[in-house]
Amino acid sequence: MVTLSFPSPSLSFVESGTCSKSTHVSRVLFSGPDEVHGESSEPSKILRDVHISERLMEDFTELARENTEKDLETCGTLAAFLERGVFYVTTLIIPKQESTANSCQAMNEVDVFSIQNERELYPVGWIHTHPSQGCFMSSVDLHTHYSYQVMVPEAFAIVVAPTDSSRSYGIFKLTDPGGMEILRGCSETGFHPHKEPEDGNPVYEQCSNVYKNSNLRFEIFDLR
Repeated sequence: MVTLSFPSPSLSFVESGTCSKSTHVSRVLFSGPDEVHGESSEPSKILRDVHISERLMEDFTELARENTEKDLETCGTLAAFLERGVFYVTTLIIPKQESTANSCQAMNEVDVFSIQNERELYPVGWIHTHPSQGCFMSSVDLHTHYSYQVMVPEAFAIVVAPTDSSRSYGIFKLTDPGGMEILRGCSETGFHPHKEPEDGNPVYEQCSNVYKNSNLRFEIFDLR
């Protein structure tokens, strides 16, 4: 579970190759058994494609390792630029935060917004760990993600779950309109159940418009 509010400059720069015409791009695929909330339904709206470096996810997992070993969650914001109708994730911002085994409270959001605004980036998603839980979106995660997806329809959430034997990470979004309507009408806080949408789809699903780009340059701001 993550509640994002956000952070303060201490910068670390990482890059993974350079973007070129020979860049290898592939759709993000998942292994393991199908799950009620894991199988992507028919696309409910046409979304723009998003490219992200797999190494960015790996580097985040490594930066979160110390917390993970202490059974503490870690969270970060993903920002992208838009070019010719495609979002390219170029920035990971890890805010100053307070964590427990099933929550992560990010602080000082003005610093995150400042980094995004200076680079004219879109907040296209977020990433967080489930250090000792499975790969899924909790009810609190869903509310956090709603605040992203209501601004950017392509927004996605990455859950890193190193102890999940079926898959170590997942990339999710709320179904639209079903899941978005459920979250829009829910005023509950904390962990709580959500009813299934009336259209028969789940509340959230795997993203089908996110691709791994092997040569996408990126930077990481670790503000902790």
